[in-house]
Amino acid sequence: MGRIFYNTCKLGWRVAMNHCLREVMVNRAAADREGPFLLAVTHLSHLEPLMVGCRVRRQVRWMSRVEFYRPWWGSLMLRMGGAFPVDRYGWSYPAMRRAERLLREGEIVGIFPEGGVTQGQQSVMRGASVRAGVCTLAIQTGVPIVPVVVLGTDRLNRVSPWLPFRRGRLWMAFGDDVLPPARGADTSRKRLRLALHDELVRAFGATYRGLLTSGGLTDAHVP
Repeated sequence: MGRIFYNTCKLGWRVAMNHCLREVMVNRAAADREGPFLLAVTHLSHLEPLMVGCRVRRQVRWMSRVEFYRPWWGSLMLRMGGAFPVDRYGWSYPAMRRAERLLREGEIVGIFPEGGVTQGQQSVMRGASVRAGVCTLAIQTGVPIVPVVVLGTDRLNRVSPWLPFRRGRLWMAFGDDVLPPARGADTSRKRLRLALHDELVRAFGATYRGLLTSGGLTDAHVP
């Protein structure tokens, strides 16, 4: 039932996107494959799961903020869509265990490593840090991280870009794999996380700059 619901919603959103948005898509093939990986996505608004999910062939199991589960209808829709909750400011261990289990089962886990909607100099696109959870999961499971930069969603929270012929704009780039480093006999887990964190931040920056070039944008266009 969950996969049917997910695919039905995905089809509906894909039709809406195809008819209402002009898109620039870069390296989509990076996520079009079998096997487990982490999809680490930038977060300018709350629309990224819908936008990215529509452009990834397989189901993405999104790690979603526990606040969205408080209304009964929100909880029902998220659970039917295969998402699972994370408490960002409390006990996150159950969410991490769930994500690890899904990855070991061969699934794609979607995560927002900035921890919430982030703009300006606080964004990883401009070199800010990310939370350690995504690195911890990659190291524990050995799966790659695919950084994804999405631009334009902050302007799609209004009705006007979705009206016929208004043609809202969306830019999306999938980066190259960021692989967890091999652990030597004398390498601590903390050092591995720090090394992977720095590599992931660099990958986000490179993906962002490449998307600006492909989309004919400058940094001034991005909040």
